[in-house]
Parts: sequence; C-alpha cells; structure tokens
Amino acid sequence: MRVIQDIDALRETRRAWRASEEEIAFVPTMGNLHKGHLRLVEEAKKVSSKVVVSIFVNPLQFGPDEDLDAYPKTLENDTAALAALDVDVLFMPKIDDIYSRGLEQQTFVEVPGLSYMICGASRPGHFRGVATIVCKLFNMVQPNHAFFGEKDFQQLQVIKAMVTDLSMNLIIHGIPTQRHEDGLAMSSRNGYLDNEQRAIAHLLYLELCALRERIKAGARNFSELIAAAKQRLSDAGFNPDYIELRSAQTLMQVGHEDKDLVILAAAFCGKTRLIDNLRFAI
Repeated sequence: MRVIQDIDALRETRRAWRASEEEIAFVPTMGNLHKGHLRLVEEAKKVSSKVVVSIFVNPLQFGPDEDLDAYPKTLENDTAALAALDVDVLFMPKIDDIYSRGLEQQTFVEVPGLSYMICGASRPGHFRGVATIVCKLFNMVQPNHAFFGEKDFQQLQVIKAMVTDLSMNLIIHGIPTQRHEDGLAMSSRNGYLDNEQRAIAHLLYLELCALRERIKAGARNFSELIAAAKQRLSDAGFNPDYIELRSAQTLMQVGHEDKDLVILAAAFCGKTRLIDNLRFAI
C-alpha cells in the first residue's frame, strides 16, 4: 500500500492507472476507522482493480461548537487495517493543500434543499462542507466508483444529488449500516461514550425499530408517534435533536403515495451526538 500526501503524486499514480485501463474505487473517510469503514473497502474491492482510501478530517463541515479539535485520530491502527485489506493507495492530503486560500476564501459546493433540512437544519453549513470536500476529492482521485455508508443517509442523498447535478462520471454506492450486536450503529464518535452512556446508546436504534413497527401496523398519526418516541428517549437519558419520517426517495414529508420510507434520528447521549436511520416499505 502506498501512502500519498501530495496531490500531484496522486494524480501521477492515477494517470498510470488510467493508461492501464484500471477501474478505480474510492472510499473517503475522516479516519478512526471501524468495521463499517472496512466493509466499504471490502465492497470497493469487489468492483474495482484499484482502491484508494482517503483520511482527511475536514474542518469545513464542523460548526464552531463541534468536536473538530477532539475528533479521534488513530492513524497507526488505520494504516495497518487498510494495509491488511490490500488497499492500493492511502491518500492523506494536508489541509494547506486542500484549502490553499484558507477556509474563508474557499469556493464551495452546496446542494440546495437537501442540505438545509433535518440534519442540515441542526448543523447549518455542515452539508456545504461535506459536498465541497467530496467534490474536491473526486476531482483529485477521479474514481469510477465511490462508497459511502448508509448510516449517514442524508449525506448520501446530498452526494448523489451533487454527482447528478454536476454531471460527474462515477457511480455512488451506498452500503448498509454496520451495527454492534446490540444494534448501535458503528460510528467513530461512539468512542466518546463512557460505560454508562454506552449501555443505553443502542436504545436509539430500538426506538426507531419500534416506531417502524407501529407504522407498518397501520398507525398514521406520525407527529404523535414521533413525539412519544422522543419522550421515551428523553426518559431513557437522551437529549433528542430530531426524529423525522420522510420519503426515502426525496427526503420530503411523507405523502399518501409514498411507500418507501425512512426514519432519521439524532440524539445526544451525554455530549455525544448519535445519528441513525431505518429505511422500510409500507
């Protein structure tokens, strides 16, 4: 596995691969890798002859009161795990190369509509930061395929919309959420949880499952169902941010014709903001 920091060196490698007509898959990450990230790599290897994984903690997607400085970094373990999976290139660009004119002067990419709702309403500017860095990385790596986890369901929809709107020539793959045995979605931020918080964190997923079953059984007073779910989470020790039931295709409010649905949720467990989602059909 080659470790590359320089953008020109990455492009030179990419040119050589293109000359050999290699199929390139890309997995962008912020590091602190867990089994969910490694599953993305495994899936990428199934469709491509070369795999690039990036590690870059993107400051543009963090708000002023969020955990940029404290975001966990486990570079030695990450490198070993990716080498064990026979990744071709680990790309770790420097912040000065990514944002050479500084964050305030950075040209940005923003997907209207999708970026402002749900998680975007709670974290203004977050999806602008995501779209901008993913677009830049796509321009650097020039992959044929890119892989993302469905745990970040809204992020996945934002990226798909960006790729379509900007006529990018690549395929976006969403890979199902990887979970611990108790149902908690795997996340780099789970490491922030203390033992007491970790013991209840899985209740967020169980609440989504219970809400899904009530809807599949015919309950249709969605606002009442969601309010009750939030109250149960509060009673269990969470501080709910949002629970939303949306069309899985558009992320708009559910209409009578919608059968493919998704529940999206975010809740604080202590100071740790957990997100999750559950897609289902009625």
